[in-house]
Amino acid sequence: MYISDKVRMAVAERANFQCEYYRIYESNSFYTFQVEHIISRKHGGNSDLDNLAYAYPSCNRLKGSDLGSILLPDEQFFRFFNPRKNEWLDNFEVHNSGSLYAKTSEAAITIKIFKLNHPDTVIERKLLIEMQRFP
Repeated sequence: MYISDKVRMAVAERANFQCEYYRIYESNSFYTFQVEHIISRKHGGNSDLDNLAYAYPSCNRLKGSDLGSILLPDEQFFRFFNPRKNEWLDNFEVHNSGSLYAKTSEAAITIKIFKLNHPDTVIERKLLIEMQRFP
């Protein structure tokens, strides 16, 4: 789906050029961030600013068109963290070790599916914390 440069800039500026899931700044990444649909077009989402988020490429890729996933052992479905409806700090906690901790089920499923505690990501986050560049 084509996103105009004007809309892309508006989404990036609103997010302070920071992934709205991972919270890494684009300036600390080797990758160009992407504008993603919080509710994918496949599920009826639109391209209005309210439904767009600024995302690290792997967050966008791992999320795909999904809206959420199942947490075991209860097999209960939870939607992903929604940066337009939820406050990041109300859902996630960052430990000095670089690990993210979930405060809500939405955060837990987002951490799981987006692999936000993958060992490489934790190391990267820890280094950024030590350099005072996260978040």
